[in-house]
Amino acid sequence: MPISKLGERRQVVIPKTIWEDLGLVAGDYVEVERVARTVVIKPKKLVDADDVLTPEEEGAVRRGEEQIRQGEYVVLKQLDNAMERPARKRRGKTTRKGAA
Repeated sequence: MPISKLGERRQVVIPKTIWEDLGLVAGDYVEVERVARTVVIKPKKLVDADDVLTPEEEGAVRRGEEQIRQGEYVVLKQLDNAMERPARKRRGKTTRKGAA
C-alpha cells in the first residue's frame, strides 16, 4: 500500500498509480471525509450550472434515446451523403414583390 507524507499546508500527495487508475487530472476536485479514525478521499466531478439541461432539453434527449433503442436513427455517413446532394427546388406558386 502506498504511503504519502503530509505537507506543511495540510497537503497530501496522491500516489501516481492511484492518480492514474482514477483518471485524475490537475484541477479535479476531491471530497474529503472523516470516517471513524480514517480519512477518505473521493474524486468528485462538479457540474457547472450552465451545463445542466433544461426540462425541455432533457425531454429531447429521452426521446432521442428512445428512437435509438427502436432503431430509428441515421448514421453519419448517410447524413453526409444527404447533405452533399443539391436541394430540390420547390414546386408551387410564388409571387414576386409588387405583383398583385
